[in-house]
Amino acid sequence: MSTPTTSGHPIPGAGPLPAPRLAMGVVVAVFVSICLIDFLHVLLLPNVTVGAVVLSSTCIVALTLVQSLWYSGESTRLRSSLGHAVLGFQACLAYLPILVFGQAWVGVPGFLAGSALLVLRPVFAWTAFGLVVASMGYAQWVFTERLVDTLYTAISTVTTGLVVYGLSRLTTLVREVQESRAEIARMAVLRERLRFARDLHDLLGYSLSAITLKIELTHRLLETSPRKAGDQLLEILDISRLALSDARTVASGYRELSIEEECRSAVSVLSAADVAVELDVDHTDLPVQVSTVLATVLREGVTNLLRHSKAKHCEITIRQERDHASIEIVNDDLAALPANRDGGGCGLRNLSVRAKEIGGSVTVTRDPHMFRLRADVPLRVMRNRVPASEPACFPCDPDRVDPVACGQLPDDRGEVVTDGAD
Repeated sequence: MSTPTTSGHPIPGAGPLPAPRLAMGVVVAVFVSICLIDFLHVLLLPNVTVGAVVLSSTCIVALTLVQSLWYSGESTRLRSSLGHAVLGFQACLAYLPILVFGQAWVGVPGFLAGSALLVLRPVFAWTAFGLVVASMGYAQWVFTERLVDTLYTAISTVTTGLVVYGLSRLTTLVREVQESRAEIARMAVLRERLRFARDLHDLLGYSLSAITLKIELTHRLLETSPRKAGDQLLEILDISRLALSDARTVASGYRELSIEEECRSAVSVLSAADVAVELDVDHTDLPVQVSTVLATVLREGVTNLLRHSKAKHCEITIRQERDHASIEIVNDDLAALPANRDGGGCGLRNLSVRAKEIGGSVTVTRDPHMFRLRADVPLRVMRNRVPASEPACFPCDPDRVDPVACGQLPDDRGEVVTDGAD
């Protein structure tokens, strides 16, 4: 059923009530109904006086307010010193009026039985619950000395206590569910922002770096070799189309990368940058997730080399073993990761997140003459949840980020290892 509208706008208050308010309304209605039954028992007493009516109504109102407003809060608040004091006050409201109203008041201590389950620890709570039920059964026996009445009162006290306990917990649970849903929605938005930033960095960073390199090369070839310059322009067009396709996949949240295509593109781009490339590939058909992760690692490695390195030699090795696949990128220039922080990206951190998602790992090692980037991923993909303490990075501010903490630079030992194991 649609929500009533006026001129296309929702009418305030016409839609369903928020769940916490609805739950509280149900709880209050039930508690008031139970208390009214006990109040009617007082009114039916013979020779009831105005003072008795006022006293009973005051006790009933106080009991209803305490039960509705206090016992629907957090359990930590209920089990505090103040919570125990409120329970003692409720015990006075439940037992003392029996001295005045007698049998008409024996249904009220059921509230106390339910509240004891909320306030006390389990052992003491159920002990108190049993004592309240037994005391009301004994009181009824004293008033009527009939077994049926005694059993009826005891069962009624048990029922009232459990209803009070369940409904009081209901409002707390509904509120917790609402808060959890809000937190889940917030985390979903955060994860989407992280995914978008990570994909922009990993997918478009490579394409833009390659376009920049080839435009510079084309500019140099325009006068000396127009034909080669034209070929470079065609390659720039292909890369720009790839970048456009990548941008669309980032927006849709679905993308697949081919390791074969990335290898061909990497060789072309590195050769244009006068980097000698040795490509050693030995694999069969890889799962889509594995191929995408390896291709992303290759992109990041090549992007780092183009942006931050003056390397003259690069070795790319891709291997497939029985249960895992790996890619290793080795170049001969340490500046592949910017010690001067002029790059400011979080590419390696993003790679570690992607590898962890399928149970793999990324390892970075360096020495004065070599930089190595290696990724190992299982062929049998196990989708793992990335710990909240290790989120993917947004594009970093080079003036504020710590490259080691962000996964850009190895630590003092010359090695950064990000393992997918828990």
